[in-house]
Amino acid sequence: MSVGGRSSDSENNNLEIGVSVGTREEAVRKYRTHDKDTGSPEVQVAVLTHRLEGLKRHFEKHKLDKHSQRGLLQIVSKRKRLLGYLRDQDVNRYRKLIADLGIRK
Repeated sequence: MSVGGRSSDSENNNLEIGVSVGTREEAVRKYRTHDKDTGSPEVQVAVLTHRLEGLKRHFEKHKLDKHSQRGLLQIVSKRKRLLGYLRDQDVNRYRKLIADLGIRK
């Protein structure tokens, strides 16, 4: 909500931390396996990776934000589980995804 023509801190934090609708749609469009796919492991990992990038920018500014650090750990853990599942199901899709996203060495 604007106060005196300025946006509040909570508005700025939400924009900074979250994934914008456009970014989410781009990730879904790029990694989907069929036209109506929004829940495949590739799509979920891509969306989580974009969320992590937003949190990275947030932590550059707010180093002591412990509550968001917990959320960061939860997102990293979920992405790790999804990547493990994908690796077990189809190694080729797993390798292609990590190469595209650049998340493993």
